[in-house]
Amino acid sequence: MDNTPNADSRGRFNNATSAVFTGVLELFKKKETVRDLIDEDRLDGKIVLVTGGNSGLGLGIATQFAKRGAQIIIGCRNEYPEAVDQIKSLSLNDNVSLRKIDLTSFESIDKFVKGLKKDGIRLDISIHNAGVTPPKGRKTANGLDEMFMVNYLSKFYLANRLLNEGVIPNNTYAENRKENANSHIIFISSDSHQGASDIIIDQLGIFEPYVSANRGVSLYSYNKLILNTYSIELSKRLRDEDQIDVQVNAICPGPVNSNIIRDAPFILRGFLKFIFLLFFKNPQKAALPVVYMAAADEMSQKTGEYFHMNRPKKMDTKCYDETVGKQLWKKSLEIISDKT
Repeated sequence: MDNTPNADSRGRFNNATSAVFTGVLELFKKKETVRDLIDEDRLDGKIVLVTGGNSGLGLGIATQFAKRGAQIIIGCRNEYPEAVDQIKSLSLNDNVSLRKIDLTSFESIDKFVKGLKKDGIRLDISIHNAGVTPPKGRKTANGLDEMFMVNYLSKFYLANRLLNEGVIPNNTYAENRKENANSHIIFISSDSHQGASDIIIDQLGIFEPYVSANRGVSLYSYNKLILNTYSIELSKRLRDEDQIDVQVNAICPGPVNSNIIRDAPFILRGFLKFIFLLFFKNPQKAALPVVYMAAADEMSQKTGEYFHMNRPKKMDTKCYDETVGKQLWKKSLEIISDKT
């Protein structure tokens, strides 16, 4: 069988410029939105994990949850004491800590989950935010494509490990669900997944040595289609008819002035930085719909939902294909088994 990645396996955009300007146009479209957060939308006593919570959108999400009384754990590749201090300062909440996790390493993820379990931590809300957009193909130490692993497979592995170990309370895998309290899993996605090509199951994880930033943008949205397909499949597995065990939702925060372009070529990075500053939302504001998903009473019995900024929206229809969802799950387990 020919295992060469298909050049037609790509996302909605062929270059960064078109993706950015589409995001800008979305900001000016009139659309029906959910209500604003109110003072009563509190999360006192809730334990919240935010991966990539040291900068950009992740820092904004962590800060906004902290402002509403939650205990915050940011999961980061390195130590960032300044990020912890900043969240504490902005939220006036000292219950903020950092734990190291490298999303390119299954061993690091295992160590992270074991540490949480050992310390008796049970997550009420887990925000899978960390992501990368490398301008050229990069291999992880285990030989996988970095964008595929960080933007999808590590999220699959981390969420499933948290569930199996009962760190996310649930009755599907761990039988330790808190009575009358759903836990939340929220994946930070992108509306660029709309229109991405079909998932080619037998080519998942195969390293593609691309050298074009445009190809990176295309593969980014393709990987978000994969992530969204997983989120729907996971939401089905964590419910029994009308009984929701754990809520699983996804959200595109829209165009955010973050550091996602940190790996872009110098000239392109400068141009995009100017556009980001001029038009894109600051991370604190962009984080509010994420908080709404977890804090609003009207969201308490919803799963398998997708928001584009602050409005409910349907994902690309391919994300709801039950056959593909099951195939993706099986293939993901096979890749992990082969690499661990």
